[in-house]
Amino acid sequence: MSGVARVDLIKLTLLSLVVLMGPVVGDIGSCGQEVAQLDPVKFFAEKGFIDCIQCGDCGISSERCSQACSGQLEALAFDEDCFPLVHDGEVCLNALRAASCDDYTLYVADDAPTVPNECNFCPIEDKPGGGS
Repeated sequence: MSGVARVDLIKLTLLSLVVLMGPVVGDIGSCGQEVAQLDPVKFFAEKGFIDCIQCGDCGISSERCSQACSGQLEALAFDEDCFPLVHDGEVCLNALRAASCDDYTLYVADDAPTVPNECNFCPIEDKPGGGS
């Protein structure tokens, strides 16, 4: 084998090792978790708990805050054709815990509340026939 062919073989081998050592499909962003559907009852119960804590810490009084602190779940199911994963729920709940009081005031507003991007599991524009 000539010197040039040997160098090319070594380069190809090193390149192959670098490419093959990368993450496999499905590992990116999943942190090694199993793929599992988010339980809506558990999710909305935890979200309500966080809402109540944030409302108290931020001094927000709204009907949504009152409902959260009384233990009333805002929902028992996700929208039809919306199937978020456990990881999606964890990201959402972490975003709620880290939200500023100004942002949280918008999240629990009685009139036209907003939804953090991390908690918008199935945006309307992604659904068939929805959006613009």
